[in-house]
Amino acid sequence: MSVEQHKDEAKLSISCMVITVSDTRTKETDKSGNLMIDRLTSHGHHIVDHRIVKDEGQAIREAVSDGCEDPEVEAILTNGGTGIAKRDVTIETVAALFDKEITGFGEVFRMLSYTEDIGSAAILSRAIAGVSGDTAIFSTPGSSGAVKLAMDKLIIPELSHIVREIQKDI
Repeated sequence: MSVEQHKDEAKLSISCMVITVSDTRTKETDKSGNLMIDRLTSHGHHIVDHRIVKDEGQAIREAVSDGCEDPEVEAILTNGGTGIAKRDVTIETVAALFDKEITGFGEVFRMLSYTEDIGSAAILSRAIAGVSGDTAIFSTPGSSGAVKLAMDKLIIPELSHIVREIQKDI
C-alpha cells in the first residue's frame, strides 16, 4: 500500500491536546499554543484540552501523562522548553514517556529550520516526536516561527496518517 493510500484511509479528525511550556505565558498571551490550536481546528481536528504548564519536569510529565491516559486524546502537541538552557526540560521529560521515538520528525524539522528559517542556529533545536501507548506526541520549540514550520510542513500533513498507524492494531 502506498503512502497516499495510507493517508486516504486515515481518520480526518484527530482529537488533540495542546500543552504550552512556559513560566510566563497565559492563555491570552499564548501565541504559539493558540497558533497550534488554530492550525489544528482549521484542518478539522478537535481540541480536547489546552494547558499551560511551568517549565518544570513534574508539571510537564503530569500534563502529558494526563493526555496519554485520556482515551479521547489521540495526539499531544507541546511547545516550549526545548532549548539548551538549564530550565529547558521538555525534551528529557517527554522522551522518557515514549515507547517509540519518531526520529524523522526532529531530523526533518532541523533540516527545514536550517534551509528555510534560521540557518545554523537550527543545531540548537531539540524538536522531538514519539508514541506513548496509543498517543502521538510532538514537542516543538515555542517560537511562533518554529510552530508554524512544524505545523504546516510536518504535523498537519502527517497527523492523521501517524494516528492511523498507531491505532491500526487496536
